[in-house]
Amino acid sequence: MARKTRWVVGLATLLAGAAAAEVPMDRQLAQEDRIAELERTVQVLADELERTRTEMAVPEERDLEGAYGLGPAASKIYGVAQGLSLGGYGEGVYQHYFRDPGDKSDRWDQLRTVLYVGYKFSDRIVFNSEFEFEHATTSSTESAGGGSASVEFAALDFFVRDWANARAGLLLVPMGFINEVHEPTSFYGVLRPDVETQIIPSTWRENGAGVFGRLFDDRVEYRMYAVTGLNAAGYTSSNLRDGRQKGNRALAEDMAFTARVDWFPFDPLTVGGSVFVGNAGQDQVLDPGVALPDAMTTLWEAHAQYESHGLHLRGLFTMAHIDDAGALTTALRIAGNIGATETIASRMLGGYAEIAYDLMPLLRPMSEMSLTPYYRFEYYDTQDEVPSGFSADPKKEIWNHTFGFQFKPIPNVVLKTDVRLRDAKAGNVADEFNLGFGFAF
Repeated sequence: MARKTRWVVGLATLLAGAAAAEVPMDRQLAQEDRIAELERTVQVLADELERTRTEMAVPEERDLEGAYGLGPAASKIYGVAQGLSLGGYGEGVYQHYFRDPGDKSDRWDQLRTVLYVGYKFSDRIVFNSEFEFEHATTSSTESAGGGSASVEFAALDFFVRDWANARAGLLLVPMGFINEVHEPTSFYGVLRPDVETQIIPSTWRENGAGVFGRLFDDRVEYRMYAVTGLNAAGYTSSNLRDGRQKGNRALAEDMAFTARVDWFPFDPLTVGGSVFVGNAGQDQVLDPGVALPDAMTTLWEAHAQYESHGLHLRGLFTMAHIDDAGALTTALRIAGNIGATETIASRMLGGYAEIAYDLMPLLRPMSEMSLTPYYRFEYYDTQDEVPSGFSADPKKEIWNHTFGFQFKPIPNVVLKTDVRLRDAKAGNVADEFNLGFGFAF
């Protein structure tokens, strides 16, 4: 910008000098005044363009870093001086089913297109939000039902101290690896791990407020929120996903508490855990006059991750405990919310471990590209323990083996391919060949 300014001023000066040789002194002085005014105008325009560029947070570097529990692209607002920040991500997936596909058809889906919008009012007050469009359109087609347009989170952060800050709004529940950091450039696999969609119902957000911060020279990071509880009317034998209220006129008869702590004993290693606990009955009476029990729901998970010199190791184990599962099953059967033989488990559990290694430093040292083979093993059972007098469904006990490659031509763009080999204790589960792409900015 400074170089362009000098060219403009230089050209204006040259033209003025040529004209000055043929004009009287008073006209020459007037021209010099106009040149000075032109210089001031050009400088004002240059400053305004620089201010606009900064406030719009146009990145000069392609590497993004997460902050305060959010993904890298979602954290852009924290790096601007003031004003507006825009970011986003997207991902598309092709799925081919083989070996016992049943009624499944191959699909190519524009899975998600997301826009992050943030506004930094001051160093102490920041608004951040995520708007997500799923499956390309909200209208149905001959191929599938409609997608959705949702607010994934929308929160005000109030920064007070490094160790104690406040957050309020529609909040991402701080559990697991994926729920808060779900940009496709931030996890391995074309699809998110089943354990973090079926047991931990990612993406999971609820209305609430709480505190967050860092302790002990940033070696410990925590988040604690009070949020609206789940709605047990949406529980099924397969998962808790339809119990999420998503901020949509959420019932608040039952509130919940959630907390997370991460410890960084040394830079490549993260060890942590999180918990969510609260009643889920929401004082509801379903047709035909069936009252839901309190159905206190407790989810907890423990996780660890190690990343250094191209090596990535990640592991997570989680359990969900549902009180009054027998009474809840009976009530939901009568109301027709679940099938006549379906059972809500009193305990669900699952876990996964994954390993990945970036080969590019061996092939092209100093390259910003990466080429990473990965493997993930998952086990989960959403009927691990059922209430007395009810039968567990063995088809809900599943093993997954995922083998794949991920290529990043630049850090913010990823191409993925993998095979998911799946087995159930009973019945058939289709295997998958998946292709995917993703980006974040």
